[in-house]
Amino acid sequence: MNDTDLCYLSGVELRRLYEHRELSPVEVAEAVLRRIETLDPRINAFVTVTPERALAEARAAEAVFAGDEEPPPLAGIPGSLKDLTATRGIRTTRGSLLTADWIPDFDAPLAERLRDAGMVLLGKTNTPEMGWKGDSGNRVVGPTHNPWRHGRTAGGSSGGAAAAVVAGMGVLAQGTDGAGSIRIPAGFSGAFGFKPSWGRVPQHPASVVETLSHAGPITRTVGDAVQMLEVMLGPDARDRTSMPAESLGLDEIDAGVDGLRVAWSPDLGYAAVDAQVVEIAQAAARRFADLGCTIEEAHPAGEDPWRLVHVLWSTAFAAALRDQFDQIADRLDPGLRAVVEEGFEFRGTDVASAYIERNAYYHQWREFYENYDLLLTPTLPVTAFAAGDDHPGLIAGHDTTYLSWTAFTYPVNLTGLPAASVPCGRVDDLPVGLQIIGGWRQDLTVLRAARAFEQLAPWSHERPLL
Repeated sequence: MNDTDLCYLSGVELRRLYEHRELSPVEVAEAVLRRIETLDPRINAFVTVTPERALAEARAAEAVFAGDEEPPPLAGIPGSLKDLTATRGIRTTRGSLLTADWIPDFDAPLAERLRDAGMVLLGKTNTPEMGWKGDSGNRVVGPTHNPWRHGRTAGGSSGGAAAAVVAGMGVLAQGTDGAGSIRIPAGFSGAFGFKPSWGRVPQHPASVVETLSHAGPITRTVGDAVQMLEVMLGPDARDRTSMPAESLGLDEIDAGVDGLRVAWSPDLGYAAVDAQVVEIAQAAARRFADLGCTIEEAHPAGEDPWRLVHVLWSTAFAAALRDQFDQIADRLDPGLRAVVEEGFEFRGTDVASAYIERNAYYHQWREFYENYDLLLTPTLPVTAFAAGDDHPGLIAGHDTTYLSWTAFTYPVNLTGLPAASVPCGRVDDLPVGLQIIGGWRQDLTVLRAARAFEQLAPWSHERPLL
């Protein structure tokens, strides 16, 4: 088996091969590190690579598989952490000149959990400054490029994570999602990305947009995401919003979706969308009939909630940077600086009103799910635009702003519902994603649907020509 084939094995396959002593975790780690050394100067998925740590963890995993003890669930499987996630002793830039040399003296809960589960840490993946936009360009290391086409964005804010797994530079990747930041790069890059229900996975330090932010896996297969998710779930006292421990029943991932009531929405009733993207996503949605579902077109709410997102997003960044803004403004990403300045213009009552309206908006979705089990939409309204740009500029003749173009993903952050993006085709060889959204705490239903679609229309065998 050559390096490329080794690097594209799934975590599930690696586990089986390790257990049967047919493959060594060290052999895999060395192959992935060689691939990163060869490919990443062009893709720029990683901000920091940790080869010494990776090899040490791979050797430890190899020893465990050779012994009598049960290896931890992710033992020997190579993966990455997003550069917003604090890691003890490892540079964590947060995509910002303000923290470009920050080396934390603690691990975030996710860093602890994935380490304790045996994941071999390859390094930290690229993100825009503080995760502020849907592209992963920043002033520290520049943008991440899409593995399918250099010069196009891999998405954001977890763009480095998605690019890494799609390019075979790691099996597992951790992302965060405040307005679509797991699903956007998964959609643009052709990966599987899952945003759990809000609070399922603890985060510390808290995101600037705490009540919108989620953490979850980005992988090449649903099975690998489930492996990773089982480790990530559960409360942590450092995150006051984290949910109590509760089994999702992930052993039922293959139960299928026969009999589920599925709604399809090409535009949520308001979004500007490229016609070719809609065509591909709609064809994928119709295939749920082959899985035993009933499908009809329907929208959960009538109005675009972008104004609510903008108020909450801009004022959160403004509050976080207010006390030092005059001293640091010229060091911020210009786009983020503009968002902060807009945030300063809102009043406290504007923010309070946004939270009140957000609650009413959630209940529109809750009532929608009284009639449906799942909602399907395109993940994104366009294919990948230029790497480093803040947004696409125009979609179907409509102007866009920093996150207004992510019209399919940010509603799911406002509501806190579980959602996934699955690859469902390509336009001009650039990936298109189908978004699967579940009702309140219906994470397992979303994952079952993603798994069933993956088995019907597999994608993990598709590799970009790098």
